[in-house]
Amino acid sequence: MLTVLRSTWPLLLGMMLLMLGNGMQGSLLGIRGGLENMETFQLSVVMSCYFVGFLFGSRMVPEMLRRVGHVRVFAALGSLISAVLILYAVAPNWIAWSLMRVLIGFSFSGVYITAESWLNNASSNENRGQALSLYLIVQMIGIIAAQGLLNLGDPSGFILFIIPSVLVSLAFTPILLSVSPAPSFESTKPLSFKRLYHASPLGCVGMFLLGGVFSAQFGMAAVWGSQAGLSVRDISIFIAGIYVGGLIAQYPIGWLSDRIDRRTVILWLAVLGAVVLSVPVIWDAPFAVLLVIGAMAGGISNPLYSLILAYVNDYLEKSDMAAASAGLLFINGLGAIAGPVITGWLMSEVGPRGFFLYMSVLFAFLATYAAWRMTRRRQTPDATAAFTAVSPSATAIVATAAMGEGEVEQTRQTPPRPMD
Repeated sequence: MLTVLRSTWPLLLGMMLLMLGNGMQGSLLGIRGGLENMETFQLSVVMSCYFVGFLFGSRMVPEMLRRVGHVRVFAALGSLISAVLILYAVAPNWIAWSLMRVLIGFSFSGVYITAESWLNNASSNENRGQALSLYLIVQMIGIIAAQGLLNLGDPSGFILFIIPSVLVSLAFTPILLSVSPAPSFESTKPLSFKRLYHASPLGCVGMFLLGGVFSAQFGMAAVWGSQAGLSVRDISIFIAGIYVGGLIAQYPIGWLSDRIDRRTVILWLAVLGAVVLSVPVIWDAPFAVLLVIGAMAGGISNPLYSLILAYVNDYLEKSDMAAASAGLLFINGLGAIAGPVITGWLMSEVGPRGFFLYMSVLFAFLATYAAWRMTRRRQTPDATAAFTAVSPSATAIVATAAMGEGEVEQTRQTPPRPMD
């Protein structure tokens, strides 16, 4: 672990600062939008636009990297992020914010792809799992700490927009001044969605539904808090609780999924998510209970993301992993685009409880589909290969590397088995 840390600390430090900036701006817009009297549906469009930009970035940035190189792309997108973060406060208009959120999503997608290329290049087959774990921990710590920074100033002023801009600018200093060489970026032969769906229908459907859950959790939580009348402090604590729950639950759920049929774990996690998130729909719960529910929701959804990637890996050849991970993340992005818009509409119709209602329904759909799929395909002996935690904000590079880690463990334990 120390060897990995010594070789990757500039990248990990930079990523922590980036996540501080990204975590702040996502929550801050929901709070500031409420203060600017923006309608819930308008804010939902603003939040959705981040995922539109992220999706475009995942498709366009790899070609930019091949044409002009990692350093130039990294510096250019970083400058764009820093500028947009300040412009939010200059133009508090939902249309302007929507356009800027597209730019932010595109830029962060490119920054993640570039940084994760470096991480993948800096690690070997022997320590890649440790590098991925450190990367996940750093991301989570950055986002959790970002919620605390929201209490350093007045959300109606400029200070809270300047802080993430400065943090993002500082994030590129250790990365760009490190001596690590820029890695090569190879194109991946695409895997058709038809083939991907045939390989794992549950993986495709699950990724789409989880996209809606993630975008609701991390895009609309601050909007929900503002509509529910929570203070900035309580909103920041609630959002931090979602990430803390996800961080704590990753290992035990991963450990369990390595020992029993992954579909069983997916099914019962989805059932638990549907039940837990239905509680605030039917009961006006106090904040302490809502905090526990938020932590449980994060503790269910974050491990489910890694779990579905691992499940799909059980039915793929290693040569298809890169294309499959890119396809799954694209499907996840499609679900994420729709999530805030539908959540915003529900909140406009039924009030703040629509935030929890939407996620509860998605988990119920996932549980139903997982149960049905268990009647259509038998479990394979190699379906309990190694689980590797992956953050929902990771790009196809880290997802592929994580899937590769599982494949290494799988080949040590069980010979490959053809897809049934």
